[in-house]
Amino acid sequence: MTVTRGLEGVVATESSISSIIDDTLTYVGYNIDDLADNASFEEVVYLLWHRRLPNSLELAELKTQLAENAEIPQEVLDHFKMYPIDKVHPMAALRTAISMLGLYDEEADVMDAEANYRKAIRLQAKVPTVVTSFARIRKGLEPVAPRKDLSFAANFLYMLSGKEPDAIAEEAFNKALVLHADHELNASTFTSRVCVATLSDVYSGITAAIGALKGPLHGGANEAVMKMLTEIGSIDRVDSYINEKLANKEKIMGFGHRVYRKGDPRAKHLKVMSEKLTRLTGEPQWYEMSTRIEEIVTGQKNLPPNVDFYSASVYHSLGIDHDLFTPIFAVSRMSGWLAHILEQYSNNRLIRPRAEYVGPGMQKYVPIEQRG
Repeated sequence: MTVTRGLEGVVATESSISSIIDDTLTYVGYNIDDLADNASFEEVVYLLWHRRLPNSLELAELKTQLAENAEIPQEVLDHFKMYPIDKVHPMAALRTAISMLGLYDEEADVMDAEANYRKAIRLQAKVPTVVTSFARIRKGLEPVAPRKDLSFAANFLYMLSGKEPDAIAEEAFNKALVLHADHELNASTFTSRVCVATLSDVYSGITAAIGALKGPLHGGANEAVMKMLTEIGSIDRVDSYINEKLANKEKIMGFGHRVYRKGDPRAKHLKVMSEKLTRLTGEPQWYEMSTRIEEIVTGQKNLPPNVDFYSASVYHSLGIDHDLFTPIFAVSRMSGWLAHILEQYSNNRLIRPRAEYVGPGMQKYVPIEQRG
């Protein structure tokens, strides 16, 4: 056996969902640039689940299904009020709530393809309501009920703030959702597939994925980027701050990627939205600091920014709390997780790799009274 740390470069399965080839990301063969510029998130959800773009009737049906399943049980809302709010990260709340939703789904343990697809609809529909409801409840506010007349992106922002977003905010958030929807066998997606490969249920698979996404080396990176920008505070402090970090060999969050060498193709779209939104909100310093950090890190380390780097200033400019950045990642990536879970079920084999043993050789049990 040959050990590959972190499974880097190891091909673990076949998939028809997304690909990363020569630094180009595609969803079912569609270049991410094409989708980010033209597609609604709902179209991308359909594409990932059905391997083709919907026609107008199919898209309308999906939107209706999502709208009709967006409400969450009152018991989940009541549960949020029991949390020690000042100590609970929204990702921990999301992980618990998704698991809890399985308790109220009569089909949770029904494993045929049709039931699993219906659960996918319910999970994709409910995850924005879960995130926005917790965000409001922890501030002492009442949750805002989902609306059926808004797009997926607009409805999230509406439920979060209680105000219907303008067209630019809706466009920016839709673009962010499209860009984060899937990314081949990333850590959380692989986790979800390992879980359901045991023939565990969809809710277990998604809960496992959220647990993996919670880590700062995966979904938590964008929150860490905004924390860094806040610590820096102004453009005149960027050089000294970043150079000190680099001199101390500290990791600069939001740069580099395991599978990209020339740069994350998603980052440029969020960079454009960051510039536009920070100017509109009168806070261009976030974009200016970000571009200067990019110049230093890429110049010295040849590490281009990844999708997390500019998404931080985009979400901040949309008025979103910083610790909600990773749950928003989950709102989008839910679509990819579910696509992979359904694909895993369709051609399942238990995922069971091996480990190279590096511990002591054969030993003999010694009675406790004879041990030193």
